[in-house]
Amino acid sequence: MNIFDNERDTADLKRAVILLETPSITIRLVNIVGTPIEWGVSRLPQGVVKKVQSIAQVALRKSVSVALKTLDDVPTTASSTRMHKFAAAATGAVGGFFGLGALAVELPITTTIMMRSIVDVARSEGFTINDLAVQKACVEVFALGGKSDQDDASDSGYYASRGMLTETVRQTTRELIGVASQRSGEGAAKAVGSSQIGSSLAKLIDAVATRFGVVITEKMAAQIVPVLGAASGAAINAVFTDHYQEMARGHFIVRRLEEKYGKAMIEAAYRRLL
Repeated sequence: MNIFDNERDTADLKRAVILLETPSITIRLVNIVGTPIEWGVSRLPQGVVKKVQSIAQVALRKSVSVALKTLDDVPTTASSTRMHKFAAAATGAVGGFFGLGALAVELPITTTIMMRSIVDVARSEGFTINDLAVQKACVEVFALGGKSDQDDASDSGYYASRGMLTETVRQTTRELIGVASQRSGEGAAKAVGSSQIGSSLAKLIDAVATRFGVVITEKMAAQIVPVLGAASGAAINAVFTDHYQEMARGHFIVRRLEEKYGKAMIEAAYRRLL
């Protein structure tokens, strides 16, 4: 079975390529404010830059459980992208009004809204959101930045990002197996319990948070650029949410097709279309 023999699936994959290889969020922010992001980053207080990473990490961890609690596990339910975008914009407006001092409050709320939107997209693509593998895939979306200036047509930034995250998961899995092998009898069967599974997800979040923290720093930098007509916190949050919704849609289209045709075939077809 070849994906190119199915017009609908081929069209879906083409859509995923377009979504996942669109300009990165950094490029989109530059297009909004009309000023290099480095200018704003250099003017952020050093203490704030250091604090962003820890806040982003905590925000990602909490956002997963909150998102799952507020959505029913009903695959193929239509996603509410506009509602989430509006909610993020509203949060951004408040954060923009109070400035950097509101970061610790605004970032967790915005992250939760974006995570809920990502989980919503996963569900709409037919995935069971209570599945740990699906939850990990939702977290992975925050590491998908889109195409940067350094990328070329010979390689896919999307699959490169997935490869990095897959290695993180493999390392975690080996650690879990090691825990199990140290126990015997009934204990071995229970070695990889809920706490270890939670640790697996937490380590993936830690890896993703590193990239997400950089992007959040760039978001803050864009919000302080003093350019006439520069976007407000609301507009920037709307762009952020839109970006991650697009990454999520493309990501879960690819994963859905991989389940049907196999990862090797879809990756090869993806690169061919790219």
